[in-house]
Amino acid sequence: MNEKTEELRDLFTDVTDGEETVTESQENTRGSLERDERTTADRLETVVAQMRDRYGFETPFSDDELIAIAKAFYEDTRDEDIADDLDADAGADDVFEARLSLHLVDESDADEIDLAAIRDREEDDTTLADEYDVSEATIRRYRRVAAAEDESRAANDRYRDEFDSILADADLSERMATNVREDGLEDATEGMETEVDF
Repeated sequence: MNEKTEELRDLFTDVTDGEETVTESQENTRGSLERDERTTADRLETVVAQMRDRYGFETPFSDDELIAIAKAFYEDTRDEDIADDLDADAGADDVFEARLSLHLVDESDADEIDLAAIRDREEDDTTLADEYDVSEATIRRYRRVAAAEDESRAANDRYRDEFDSILADADLSERMATNVREDGLEDATEGMETEVDF
């Protein structure tokens, strides 16, 4: 060992309180593809509560119902069907409003028009409805979608990303876990012959 190496070793030993090594033993932990449902529910409750607190949106739905709306959205359920499933006085329009309040915008919400083209237009709904040959209600709907997208962007899509992380990833994990279980069962029974007498 040369002089510089000895100096470095002494310095290292001083810094580490005399320990010869700084490595720690590592545990072999087993990963899991399955998610804890309680954790998912807690995370969803937190996101909805944060959004309600930040934006103060009005909705006839409770937090639990908003969570149900978010879950149904990720299952590609139509607003009409979500309203029926909730069995509430609220209708599809209320579900639509609640979804947008949660920044859950679907491509089909404004698939007939370029939202960028109407986003900053100052004309009234009647003028734009005539220009695009749609009803005033449709223009109001498109403007609401554009406003929801703007609100989401202003928050750096933070809430939408959180919903994606919780619900889209949970669905993927569930499908992967199911595939792993099925593959494992298939591997375990491969080549097995069964004789059954009836």
